[in-house]
Amino acid sequence: MTQSKKKSFTVASVQAAPEFMDRDKSIAKACTLIRRAAKKGARLIVFPEAFVPAYPDWVWTVPPGRSEMERELYGELLDQSVAIPSDATDALCRAAKSARAFVVIGVNEINAEASGASIYNTLLYIDDRGQIMGKHRKLVPTGAERLVWAAGDGSTLEVYDTSLGKLGGLLCWENYMPLARYAMYAWGTQIYVAPTWDSSDGWLATLRHIAREGRCYVIGSCIAMRRDAIPDRYEFKSLYPADQEWINVGNSAIVDPDGHFIAGPIEKKEEILYAEIDLKQLRESHYWFDVAGHYARPDVFQLSVNTDRRSMMQVDGRGTLPDTDAKAAARSTRKPRATRKRA
Repeated sequence: MTQSKKKSFTVASVQAAPEFMDRDKSIAKACTLIRRAAKKGARLIVFPEAFVPAYPDWVWTVPPGRSEMERELYGELLDQSVAIPSDATDALCRAAKSARAFVVIGVNEINAEASGASIYNTLLYIDDRGQIMGKHRKLVPTGAERLVWAAGDGSTLEVYDTSLGKLGGLLCWENYMPLARYAMYAWGTQIYVAPTWDSSDGWLATLRHIAREGRCYVIGSCIAMRRDAIPDRYEFKSLYPADQEWINVGNSAIVDPDGHFIAGPIEKKEEILYAEIDLKQLRESHYWFDVAGHYARPDVFQLSVNTDRRSMMQVDGRGTLPDTDAKAAARSTRKPRATRKRA
């Protein structure tokens, strides 16, 4: 049973760089940052898109035709990506439990349920008891990201009913998909996470728009990374302009339901942003506008959401799985506790 919602509490948006292309060190850094945010009273801690082990920015930098470089980078990213669940996620779960905080973190996820050779851009949700609530795989990788990431499906489109409120969100430019946003609103999202790599002024306008449209708190979290965070052994590093100090400036921010910045934006520094969530303000903001309530017109517009899991294959007549495989399969396919309605 969901606990009664607290009237106000602290949330944190982590703006930091991972330990580039190193899963274990990036996980260790995330655990350190979780502890730091918890000491400031954060009950929800949000990390950037693809924090573990890195955002593959080379897809925008390596010119077409340099396939050998792209192959090597993909192979290394695959090797350092995360299976869910795994020892890597267990470490994050322990940190969340110790901090007594909910954690949302972007990871590069291996498709462990199938070939184990493709990668998803995934948001991992962990509750304050250290349990995995679920994950969301980015529905459509943007532009050159399709060279690295596979497309997710509707089975990971979720809103989680937590002791803090209803928690959900989308990754980066998924937030420009109006129907995906509407599904989040119709499922009652109160705390909307929007991890990203986009640090533009246009993205800040997007965060404010989502907050005003959905009448929800929006937590934007982005990697802030200097050029020297990329080891010299990576050939693509030389393809950046010689005077470019920052690969990404960050611009993380937290926005209230009226579209006002209540923390950030901040540029060119690694920092944790903190803000107070006031559920009273959230409820009152719907007086003017409720996009999936009194301002909706279901007699005119309807949205159907397919949340079926898209399996790679169906195996018949195989018999019972060995005990260890059965346990692993059960863990990887277990449905999280969530609000699941049809929008």
